[in-house]
Amino acid sequence: MRSNILITGAAGYIGGSIVADFLAKNISINVDQLIAVVRSEDQAKSLSNLGVHVLQLDLTDEDAVVKSVLLHNINIVIHTASSINPSPALHLITALSKQGEVTGEKTYFIHTSGLGAFFENTGWPAGPFRDTDAVFDTEKELADSSPLRKVSIWAAYMENILKNVDSHTRKTDVAVIEHAETQGVDCFVVVPSLGSGEWNKLSVVLPVHVQASISGGAVYKFSENTKVSSVHISDLTALYGRIIENILQGEPLPTGREGYYFALAHYLHIGEVLDHLAIQLKARDFITDSKTRTYLNDEAAAEYLGIPAPFVRPLWNSGDNIIAEIPHKIGWRPMWNKERFMQNIDDEIQAVVEHGKAKSSLIDSLFEFAGGEQDQS
Repeated sequence: MRSNILITGAAGYIGGSIVADFLAKNISINVDQLIAVVRSEDQAKSLSNLGVHVLQLDLTDEDAVVKSVLLHNINIVIHTASSINPSPALHLITALSKQGEVTGEKTYFIHTSGLGAFFENTGWPAGPFRDTDAVFDTEKELADSSPLRKVSIWAAYMENILKNVDSHTRKTDVAVIEHAETQGVDCFVVVPSLGSGEWNKLSVVLPVHVQASISGGAVYKFSENTKVSSVHISDLTALYGRIIENILQGEPLPTGREGYYFALAHYLHIGEVLDHLAIQLKARDFITDSKTRTYLNDEAAAEYLGIPAPFVRPLWNSGDNIIAEIPHKIGWRPMWNKERFMQNIDDEIQAVVEHGKAKSSLIDSLFEFAGGEQDQS
């Protein structure tokens, strides 16, 4: 029996890019094996125009999820819809377990985590950390140590916005792995950087810099030249494809507690990226000076970037110190490096020019959460 693949968040940043990559036949599956999950009619129409089968599905409705997985004979799920709320992931894993009971075949769940959970300033241990190290044990220890572990996600946001967002990301990772173990579903956790998609053409972090620089007439950077891990979207989707190929070919893969895949191809320094951005914006006559300026403080950066001040440093000036090993062991070969990224930074500018503001709820959510926290103080 063939393996049909369900991709959640298919109208979004990473999920849409995976769909596009798979439709380009970059892996050994037929188009009719792909099923994309979205929330709205507009998103469904956008993806349907590509020729992929689309489901409008409420992933928080467990009965609906189970029925859809069984009806469409889903053996593999790539989940990109949420790294914070565990409910959709747990429902999908339960559905895959029932699918396995019906067919007698193995089922697979590929979960998308969030890189922010691995930043030192969100509580992750300092120093180099490999995906072959005790990632699960560390996430579980950090999640269990949170005094808010029994509080609702929204309440956690209100009390301590950033650290508890990443705490819930860790809790979700742990919950996903443990539930998959009890349900007999092979589980993988991919920790990505950035991407693009059919519905959502833009990422968030760098386009915010581009938009602010064009509007303000200058490129500003932070006093620190923070190092960050990076991966190009084509390399990121290739990693998901590599996992799928190995599954279909019956190749052994690290799963469960050993199944973390850090999708990091190379390092960048934020200050250097913004220096290159200034040069390219000046060449396009969007700004008059190719020299970057320095923010006086986080409040000034928040005002310039148009984001709440509490999120400036964690989301726009945070670094990590993690190392990818497992992806390379299974045959992942990134095509992009730092030099190629810098040479193509004009593509990021062009994407903003063509598509404007990304169709992402992140910025609005940040203001909502920040406002809620202030109301509680």
